[in-house]
Amino acid sequence: MTLNLLFNLLAASALLLLLYVQQRHTSSFSVRVFTGMGLGVLLGAALQAIYGASHADLITTGNYLDIVGSGYVKLLQMVIVPLIMVSIIGAILKLKGIDALGKISALTIGTLMATTLVAAGLGILMAKLFSLTAVGLTASAADIARGVYLQGKVEAAQAISLPSMLLSFIPANPFLDMTGARKTSTIAVVVFSVFIGVAATGIHAEKPALYASFEHFIQVAHALVMKLVRMVLRLTPYGVFALMAQVVSTSSYTDILHLIDFVLASYSAILLMFGVHLALVAACGLNPLRYVKKVLPLLTFAFTSRSSAGAIPMSVQTQTLRLGTPEGIANFAASFGATIGQNGCAGIYPAMLAVMIAPTVGIDPYTLSFIAPLLAIITIGSVGIAGVGGGATFAALIVLSTMNLPVALAGLLISIEPLIDMGRTALNVSGSVTAGTLTSRILGETDQQVFNSDADLPVDQDQTAA
Repeated sequence: MTLNLLFNLLAASALLLLLYVQQRHTSSFSVRVFTGMGLGVLLGAALQAIYGASHADLITTGNYLDIVGSGYVKLLQMVIVPLIMVSIIGAILKLKGIDALGKISALTIGTLMATTLVAAGLGILMAKLFSLTAVGLTASAADIARGVYLQGKVEAAQAISLPSMLLSFIPANPFLDMTGARKTSTIAVVVFSVFIGVAATGIHAEKPALYASFEHFIQVAHALVMKLVRMVLRLTPYGVFALMAQVVSTSSYTDILHLIDFVLASYSAILLMFGVHLALVAACGLNPLRYVKKVLPLLTFAFTSRSSAGAIPMSVQTQTLRLGTPEGIANFAASFGATIGQNGCAGIYPAMLAVMIAPTVGIDPYTLSFIAPLLAIITIGSVGIAGVGGGATFAALIVLSTMNLPVALAGLLISIEPLIDMGRTALNVSGSVTAGTLTSRILGETDQQVFNSDADLPVDQDQTAA
């Protein structure tokens, strides 16, 4: 271990200790999350200024920070399956039937796909306003390698169809899906949980004693899982700190400046789509400013982690404990939103790429004959996009190959991919929360008292014992 590396780790440890001291002084969860993000930016910028983005000591420092950052994300992923299962089964037991379940699913998925369509339209608009085009862009060795890699994935993307994607939602082996082995494993677990819940309600009248025992088991399991979720969420400020430090320290500012038009166009579309989400929230009678205050910690984590699936536990907690959305609806929205209708990864990104790349093969992308099928493909193709890193690339492959555009050119954006992916992921999660909020309001299930309260996420209820 070099002296420089030791100094880097001591500096990171000191900042982590500062976050711990802040926790012991009972600062609110939201304050600690934003403090972690700010300290991560400062550490990352300092390391970048001292070493540069590719220095060996910086890379090794990042590997150690990864223990905290990626370790935290893995802990969140650990609780996703049990959280989905106990929450959805418990919700169905309370519903005592499947009529409400059908309404929840239809409203949630409908909102996710409709907002993805709007997001794609905004992506096309921003590409036009910023005059984005791939014509004339030069490719580095990394870009070329990435292009070759993407070209090799085209066959797999072209094999995807809507019927095959819908079929993949059926859990032929639910225990395999509990390991997250497939891109659609999250939805498959949801489907399996629904079947268990509906089957349990079927024995309510036939075997009330057995039903009561099962219901009690689910209540106990739910209490344990919620405790586990709170334990993991307590680590959020530390995870955000480490993830942010890694992103800032390893970003290539030269590459960002070279592709600054795409960065600005992407974030303009992302911010406009956030505005659409807030407009929908306001349209259903909720205060958008209060809503923003309540979801900001969640969006901050999604921004730094770049994992829609990893944000599921925190999304459910935010929706139920801060927005007043019932657990069943919150779980459906968070689970489906991690795989279906991602506004950022499946909407804005492939739309902008298609518009940029079309001129390289002599196609005018701003004609109805190009835009209409592009929007249709994006909307349908948004079903089944993975909720982890790589989902946007998969969406882009589906869209570009279906539109007969050269997919290798997507590799030209590899250098700024992490920066763009942060905003895309935050927008994905915002879309899922918006879908849950709208569904809850339309069905008249929102607890207005919870929404109007100033309560923070209760992750520190056992702080003195931590």
